[in-house]
Amino acid sequence: MFASEYCMQVEKEQAKIRIEELRGLINENNRRYYVENSPVISDYEFDMLMNELIALEKEFPEFVTPDSPTKKVGSDLKNGLKNEFVQYPHKYPMLSLGNTYDITEVEAFAERAMKILGKPFTYSCELKFDGTAICLTYRKGQLFRALTRGDGVVGDDVTANVRHIPNIPQSLKGSGYPDEFEIRGEIYMPYKAFDRLNEERMRDEDPPFANPRNAASGSLKLLNPSEVAHRGLECTLYHILSDTMPFNTHDEALTAAASWGLPVSDKRKVCRDIGEIEEYIKYWDTERKALPFATDGAVIKINELDYQKELGYTAKFPRWAVAYKFKAEQALTKVLSIDYQVGRTGAVTPVANLEPVQLSGTVVKRATLHNSEQMELLDIRIGDYVHVEKGGEIIPKITGVETDRRTAEAVKPVFPDKCPDCGTPLVKDEGEAKWFCPNTDGCPTQIKSKLVHFLSRKAMNVIAGDATVDQLFNLGLVRKPSDFYRLTGNDLLRLDGWKERSAKRFLDSLENSKKVTFDHVLFALGIRYVGESTAKAMAFHFGNIDSLMNADREQLLEVEDVGEVIADSVLEYFASEAHREDICRLREAGLQFSVDNKKQAVSETLSSMVIVISGNFSIPRDEIKELITANGGKNSSSVSSRTSFLLAGEKPGPEKIRKAESLGIRIVDEAAFREMLGQPAVNDSAGEDSHTQNTHFEPTLF
Repeated sequence: MFASEYCMQVEKEQAKIRIEELRGLINENNRRYYVENSPVISDYEFDMLMNELIALEKEFPEFVTPDSPTKKVGSDLKNGLKNEFVQYPHKYPMLSLGNTYDITEVEAFAERAMKILGKPFTYSCELKFDGTAICLTYRKGQLFRALTRGDGVVGDDVTANVRHIPNIPQSLKGSGYPDEFEIRGEIYMPYKAFDRLNEERMRDEDPPFANPRNAASGSLKLLNPSEVAHRGLECTLYHILSDTMPFNTHDEALTAAASWGLPVSDKRKVCRDIGEIEEYIKYWDTERKALPFATDGAVIKINELDYQKELGYTAKFPRWAVAYKFKAEQALTKVLSIDYQVGRTGAVTPVANLEPVQLSGTVVKRATLHNSEQMELLDIRIGDYVHVEKGGEIIPKITGVETDRRTAEAVKPVFPDKCPDCGTPLVKDEGEAKWFCPNTDGCPTQIKSKLVHFLSRKAMNVIAGDATVDQLFNLGLVRKPSDFYRLTGNDLLRLDGWKERSAKRFLDSLENSKKVTFDHVLFALGIRYVGESTAKAMAFHFGNIDSLMNADREQLLEVEDVGEVIADSVLEYFASEAHREDICRLREAGLQFSVDNKKQAVSETLSSMVIVISGNFSIPRDEIKELITANGGKNSSSVSSRTSFLLAGEKPGPEKIRKAESLGIRIVDEAAFREMLGQPAVNDSAGEDSHTQNTHFEPTLF
């Protein structure tokens, strides 16, 4: 073999290895972005990986495969994992957009279009909202269905949730709309709603969302539609599809949509040439910082609909549109001091106090440093100048230190070894990044945080907040949750600014809280690691507080979503005599500590059975779980010797199947399960709403 041939062979082998590596990285980050809503790299870093893969596949076409991420859009479907939503095909597949950070590539896009079309045309320039894609179908002026983008061919049905987004109309107004049409757009979360949601999550010591896009996507997939209404989501729509489109241009179609009451952005502009496009991009790259919502770029489309059809599509992108991405907004500011905050569960979090700086529509004064390890990694000092990102890109976060500007006066912070509030020596569990104050029932900050959590909307839903709890605590009126139910009107009139009316409202709210269901009461207790979904799972698994308090570790591990860490935390909580005594007082006050079996029970067919479910079913998995509970059974997340049978749908987890077989546990399919309950099998292939209905292929962007 000649030297040149040898070098070429080596280059090919290296290219093949890198292509496989890039595909793995891109697929993994697609999953984190679309499915888990917890990306670990920036959009820019992701786009650079994709661009490298595109370039390598172009140079080495022999390595191109149909399943390459360059040939398909990112998917928000769970692909065989736990999925609670029914899926339907898109009538017109939803494609992606080609992204660029380079204005010369926008110029090249315009030149290609001019060369191919050879006639005058215009452009529609629009802001690129940073949210999650949605496809709405209207029939005879009524909202019929809402689907996520999914994998571009099939999407999750989130209609029930979308009906709780205030600016999406259930019924259209005016006239002139087609009998049936789709309109696509973006569901997003304004900064104000995003900040409020993250404040709630951090107060409950839930992990905050990284940015408004992740928060919007996560909110759209909530199982409780009324909770979606609380999240403050909004929608903007930007693309209409119908078999009968009485418009000549994209802009005319959007103007008509606005007249029907649909939320269409007023920030778009029709441009005649590349000069006007560049002016539009330059203007919004600055002005977007004052908008109340996140934008991450501008979309440039050929405006004439006939010309869009003439230009057509690649396998993944329309040739008649391109997205220009703005660079992540960043600012340099000074660290004035560092506080150490104690949370409800005792976790101590360092927070940097900054010289105020404007970023993405809000003023940033504080930024979390997460934990002592992150502080060491940044090598941060009080007095340092630091780079901060916020808003549409990420919640307030210090991304780096400008060490060149460090002065001799800069002071290295010392992470405390004792609780900043009660002085108890801090502890750190093996595998944990955070330090904790173990004085859970004696640390004033922890006590007050737990009391605030107890009253919060997702827990007991009592009208009160931090200031009320702070006053009640300082006056010695409240130390534990049951103390709230012993308060009198005279007690409340001792609070600053409280009159008889405000005292009555608070007492009425406390009385109403006695109707709150057991799962919410359990969540309100504030057991470490027990969130809303885990509290609900435990409530319905055990049925009442006594069964839960007396459960051993193995019994706790049978509960859906309960692992070893949660099980140990629950055991530790109920081992406290003080906690048990307060639960007795709360029960005496009238709180709900059992599931209302009258509402739940349908039959005793599955009485005393412990059932594990795995795979996809004809109905959402939560409905399968409710069927089990309603017929006397208990749901469990893991197969054990106590498991009565494994209910296996399509694509069940192979590990659960193997374990069931090894233990001799019976495996039951959905048809046999329904027969067991005396229910007819579900035929989901009938009717116009079939999951397998034929699709008319006309790609479009998401």
